[in-house]
Amino acid sequence: MANCVRCGRRLPPLSLKKICQWCAHHEAVQRGEISEDAPQPVMPRPWVRGGEASISFTQILLGANVAVFIAMVLASGPSLDFTGQVMVHFGANYGPYTLSGQWWRFVTYMFLHGGLMHIAFNMWCLWDLGALCESLYGRWTFAAIYVLTGIGGGLGSVAWNPGVLSVGASGAIFGLAGALVASFYLGEFSMPRFAITATLRSLVFFLGFSLFFGFVGGMFTGIDNACHAGGLVTGLILGALIARVAPDAYAIGRRVSVLLLMAVVVAASALGVQHWRGFPMRFGRGLESQSESLDQTISRLQAVIRRQPNLAEAHFALGHAYFGKEQFTQAESEFKRVLELQPKYKAARVELGMVYLNEKRAEDAEASFRESLAQDANDAEAHFGLAMALADQGNHQAAIQEYTAAAKVSEFPGLNYNLGLSCAKLKMYDEAITAFVKERNQNGDDADIENALADAYQAQGKQQQAQEARNKAAQLKGETTN
Repeated sequence: MANCVRCGRRLPPLSLKKICQWCAHHEAVQRGEISEDAPQPVMPRPWVRGGEASISFTQILLGANVAVFIAMVLASGPSLDFTGQVMVHFGANYGPYTLSGQWWRFVTYMFLHGGLMHIAFNMWCLWDLGALCESLYGRWTFAAIYVLTGIGGGLGSVAWNPGVLSVGASGAIFGLAGALVASFYLGEFSMPRFAITATLRSLVFFLGFSLFFGFVGGMFTGIDNACHAGGLVTGLILGALIARVAPDAYAIGRRVSVLLLMAVVVAASALGVQHWRGFPMRFGRGLESQSESLDQTISRLQAVIRRQPNLAEAHFALGHAYFGKEQFTQAESEFKRVLELQPKYKAARVELGMVYLNEKRAEDAEASFRESLAQDANDAEAHFGLAMALADQGNHQAAIQEYTAAAKVSEFPGLNYNLGLSCAKLKMYDEAITAFVKERNQNGDDADIENALADAYQAQGKQQQAQEARNKAAQLKGETTN
C-alpha cells in the first residue's frame, strides 16, 4: 500500500496517485485554484494509528501518580507534608544518590509529588497535554516521549541544582508541551490552520508563563525551573525530529530510529552530567556514610585534594575534619582556601567564624559571620555565631538580638543556653531562667544548665530553687554537695 509523498498518509488500495486528497486540496488552495473558505476534506491525521485500547496511557500515568502519592501519604503517618527522607526513600531525584549510580531515580522522581497542590496541578496539566499528545503520536510513541523528556528534565535539575531534591511530573509535562509546539510548527495536519494556530498559541503562552513564574518565584515556591527547561528542550528536539523524519506512525522503523537516537543523546548527556557533577556528589555521599576515624578521613581527603586541588568540597570537608580534631590553624587554612575557590561558599564562611571563636579571635569571628549574613540574612547558624562573638566582646544586648534572630529561623542545641547566659549578664534573670528551662526541655538535663539556673535563682534571692538546681547538677555530674 502506497503512502502520500507529502504527508505520509496511506493512500487507498490500487491508487495511482502520489499525493492524498487532503494534500491535493491543500496545494490547490495555495495556488489560488480553490477558495480558502472551501471545506477541507476530513481525513485521518498522518501520525495517528488506529485500534488503540480503550484505556489511554495518559489515564495509566494519572493512576500511577495518584497511587504513589497515596503510598507516600500512608508512609508519612499519614501526612500531606512529606519530609526529604520520605521523598528520597520513594525515589526522588537527588544528585548525591542519582549521580552515584542510582540512575533509576531519573524515572521514579516523575511519579513523586511534594504535596496535594503539587500533584493536583501537575495531573490537571497532564490530563490535557497527555490526551492531545497521545492522540497525535499514538500510545507507544507518547510513552517514549514522556519518559525521555522526563529524564531530560531530571538531567537539567541535577546539572543545575545537584544538591536539591527534585520530584514531580512537570519535567515530562514540559517535554510534552515542547514536543507539541515543535510538531504543530513543523508538521502537517488535516485540521484547519486556525485551530492549529490557536493551540500553538496556547502552548507557547503556557510555557512562557510557567517558566517566567518559576524564574521569578522559584526561590520562594521551590519550583525547579531547571527541570522544566531540561524537559522542554528535550521535547522540542524530539517533536522536531518526529515531524521531519518520522511523521508516519506506520513507518515503524523510522519512528523507532528517532526514539533510539534521542535515547542515546539523553544517555550521553547523563554521562556528561555525571562527569561534571558526579565526583563532588559521590564524594559528599561518602562523607555521609563513612565510619572511619578523623585521622583516616583527613588522610583520605588529602589524597583527594592531591588529585583535584581545586575541589572546594574536599577542602571544606578537610577543614571540618581538622575542626573536629581541634586543629584550628589547619582548619582555618582549609576554609580560607574554599573561599578563594568559591567566594560565595556560605557554609565555609560560617565554619571559619567558628574557628575564630575557638581561637579567641572574637572580632575576626564577628566579621566572618556578618559577611555570611550579608549573603543570607536568614542563616540561623550565622546569627548564632555572631551572637557568640558579640557576647565574647561583652556586647550582650546585641548578642541577645542575634540569638533571638537565630531562634526565629531555627532552634538548635545550645542556643537558648547561650541566650540565657547573656540575659544573666544583663541581670535579666526572669528571661535567663526562661531560656535555661527551654533549653532543658528541648535537649534534656545537663549539669551546666542546672548550675546556670542555680546562679539565676540565687541572684533573685530564691534560695530553695537555687539549692535544688545545684543538687540536680551535682547528681548529673555524679558528685555530692556539702
